[in-house]
Amino acid sequence: MSATASTATTTAAAKLLTSRLENVGITTLNNPRALHALSQDMIDGLDHILKEWTSSQSSVRTILIRSAPGTKRPAFCAGGDVKTLYHVGKQQQQQQHQSNATTTTSSTNSRRKPESYFYSEYQVNHAIATCPIPIVSLWDGIVMGGGAGISVHGQFRVATEHSLLAMPECAIGLFPDVGSMWWMTRLLTRPVANWLALTGHRLYANDLVLTGLATHYIPSQNLEKLQTALVDATATKTTTTIPIPKIGTSCKDDNYAVVAQVLDSFHEQVVMDDSFLAKHQTVIDHTFAADSVESIIANLEQEGSEFSQTTLTTLQKQSPTSLKLTLEGLNRATTLQTVGEDLQMEYRMAKTCVTGQGSDDFYEGVRAALIDKDFSPKWNPERLEDVSKELIDKYFAPLSDDEEWVIPNVSTASRL
Repeated sequence: MSATASTATTTAAAKLLTSRLENVGITTLNNPRALHALSQDMIDGLDHILKEWTSSQSSVRTILIRSAPGTKRPAFCAGGDVKTLYHVGKQQQQQQHQSNATTTTSSTNSRRKPESYFYSEYQVNHAIATCPIPIVSLWDGIVMGGGAGISVHGQFRVATEHSLLAMPECAIGLFPDVGSMWWMTRLLTRPVANWLALTGHRLYANDLVLTGLATHYIPSQNLEKLQTALVDATATKTTTTIPIPKIGTSCKDDNYAVVAQVLDSFHEQVVMDDSFLAKHQTVIDHTFAADSVESIIANLEQEGSEFSQTTLTTLQKQSPTSLKLTLEGLNRATTLQTVGEDLQMEYRMAKTCVTGQGSDDFYEGVRAALIDKDFSPKWNPERLEDVSKELIDKYFAPLSDDEEWVIPNVSTASRL
């Protein structure tokens, strides 16, 4: 088994490592001090290597996304680089308020606009969602925000005993993005999607398997053997094409079936006795099936169990604007036809969040949670009833042609 070095360029600090083992392209997230959170350079590197490995000239037949060891706790990817977004956005706001700010300053520094991060990140999300070859992500640890964006859209997601997935964006004045509106409304039942998106509750391996977010459960001690088996199984080039379940399009060669067979051979049953979701499924289905945040809260108040009381406390801490924005995004996502349409919608939402054209809750939420760490955000509007429909509608308004997120023209569709 020979190792072939990739021609992709890693970042200056080697936060993204790429390599080839036979026909398997391996991408390793290597930002341990930040629990492998995605920097702009890492996103750019992912974009580059995905284009290289999916080109017609490439012999790569399967892509493996994993993380390097060395974190203080097991982590796949703890999300996006929101602290940098905060500082860049605040700097931009200060420049805009200065009387001597010029249009030249902002135009020559477009890469320093906070929305530019989302633009390129969503391009990678779309590339993964429409990738013509199988992608296997090893969730050996924390998966949050951007970490979900670079993995859930792929065909195979492997949970281990260390797995923990959460989308806690409503707690920092944002919303579950990176295509979450798309996958939540397609992989999850609607009440569970609403519950997960609004509360940011943490799902562990058993619940990840129960929901289908994880396609397989494999103990971490077997991951190296799994990688070797994938390399060996995909080493022989074939020309057969097979249909991919759910969408009926074709995957490059017969990789999908080969990869699925290897993963199935390593898959183990996960213990469901302590499944949080299984225990509270009935209450979630009853209380979170409503189509407004106010109705969900009313349902929880009426239901009155310990679960409902704890959930109410969580919702009361979230940004009221984020709660309404998130639920509206989920509602709209159900009517969209492609993941590209969803990411375009989410880009409009994200841009409005970071440019302060709606609420300024993103900057207040990040300040309270990650900068000052007083954990006492002052949301504006402060109350749910003060978040108007007119305010929420601003987040979904189409952008001008030079600001819009352009949907890539690809021949493959999302497999979710």
